[in-house]
Amino acid sequence: MTENSTSGEARPTIEQDLALIRDAAEKAGQIALSYFRGHHDMDVRMKDGRSPVSAGDLAADSYLRETLLAARPDYGWLSEESVDVSRTKRLTAPRSFIVDPIDGTRAFIDGRDIWCVSIGVVEGHVPIAGVLECPALKTRYWASAGGGAWKDGDRLTVSTPRPRPVVAAPAKAGPQLDLAFPAGYERHGHIPSLAYRLAMVADGSLDATLVKPRAHDWDIAAAMLILAEAGARLTDFDGVDVRLNEDDVVKPEMMAGPTGMLGAMFGVVTAQAFG
Repeated sequence: MTENSTSGEARPTIEQDLALIRDAAEKAGQIALSYFRGHHDMDVRMKDGRSPVSAGDLAADSYLRETLLAARPDYGWLSEESVDVSRTKRLTAPRSFIVDPIDGTRAFIDGRDIWCVSIGVVEGHVPIAGVLECPALKTRYWASAGGGAWKDGDRLTVSTPRPRPVVAAPAKAGPQLDLAFPAGYERHGHIPSLAYRLAMVADGSLDATLVKPRAHDWDIAAAMLILAEAGARLTDFDGVDVRLNEDDVVKPEMMAGPTGMLGAMFGVVTAQAFG
């Protein structure tokens, strides 16, 4: 185990943190699943008049916050549904949990399967452990820094993109993607969970994706490590790698994919792709 420089106490290993969040994500997924498709009252409300939150989101969030902070009381916390319990602690703690109890809430409310519980552990500004639990799909992704990325027990490694790469992007990105991929490409339709969409790049279901502005750390913390350990990257449109757990957790336009795919899009795909 590594040493905690602030207290002198032994810090959990990355694999211990991964084991903790895998177990917590599985249980939170079962809590969320108990609300799915009318099993319990969703009690859907709107946050800031823009995005929905359900009783399932809040129940999973409450479980995760209580469970994870009880196990790691010196860690910071950031979640979509409980945001900054203590911003100062999050920014100064040796490690922090970054959580989305249900990524893809609109799909969850609509009874569609593409949603997941996302938990990342971040040290400084870098994710070191991450889990995506997708109970309606009966799928789980996980990764640890230096330990690889995995899907249901199979190790993930991004392969050479297809001759006509599959790119998840808005229709308005078409003219720019035509320039980036003159031999042609296939545009994938909307995928409601950003975390799951990034995992689809890691497992090869997609060759790349564009990410509209104003995603948050909790949308990407687990998935960006899964991407990285599979051999892909998540960057802004200038090719700068994304940093987590800063004071501002809102992100600009981003793109994800293997290095070659990103190289074809840098300088060609711009913010105009989103209209």
